[in-house]
Amino acid sequence: MTFSRSRLALLAAALIAALVVVGFLYTNAQKHQSAAPGPNASSAPAAQGDDEDSTEGEDTADGSAPTVQAIPAGPLPGNATAVKTVHSPNSVAIDLNLAPGQCKARTIDTAAGLYLPDPACTPGAVDPAVTQDNLASTICKSGYTTTVRAPASDTDKTKALSLTQYGQSGASTTEYDHLISLQLGGTNAVSNLWPEPNRAGAPGTTNPKDAIETRLNKAVCAHKVTLAAAQKAIATNWVTAEKDVGL
Repeated sequence: MTFSRSRLALLAAALIAALVVVGFLYTNAQKHQSAAPGPNASSAPAAQGDDEDSTEGEDTADGSAPTVQAIPAGPLPGNATAVKTVHSPNSVAIDLNLAPGQCKARTIDTAAGLYLPDPACTPGAVDPAVTQDNLASTICKSGYTTTVRAPASDTDKTKALSLTQYGQSGASTTEYDHLISLQLGGTNAVSNLWPEPNRAGAPGTTNPKDAIETRLNKAVCAHKVTLAAAQKAIATNWVTAEKDVGL
């Protein structure tokens, strides 16, 4: 059987067109396969590390750098408010009434994220239910902080007020922080909570203070430092707290 040149040309064109269509379909299928999640992938965002003193669900800001009204850190004024004693598990006690713009964070090193709260606005507060005699059943017991931490529905409201009081804009890196951490017997009270700024470019709320809180907790639980000494040191200046207690 013989074919004319025109028929051969048509067959060749049809074959080329078919190969082009098959190639296009294969390439498109590969793109969809690479974009789809694998069998072990999850559509939920990766969970952030949970430090012992962070507040849950605290921030809905867009991740931009915060506006911080801050002053250089210096010697504390002679009339600084003393650390308070407030028993307030599972809720935030409004033990101070602060005005918008009244408070100023103090800076030690902004590039490193070393900020101190205003001592007149955030002097710190401890829970009288935590004592040197019951450490094993309170702050040295695994899971203790989850039993006393205030829920996000409570801290979200007071954080919004605290940002205004400190003259700050919200940012996803700002931690609504217990000055005296829960793992050091701190309590949920306005006098112990403040919007702690972080270093520029920080990926989240984890900041240098978190590690210091944990090391102080371990020192207290190992009976290397008394509870009262650790609480006083971190309330006065968390940056130097370890040095101040002799660690």
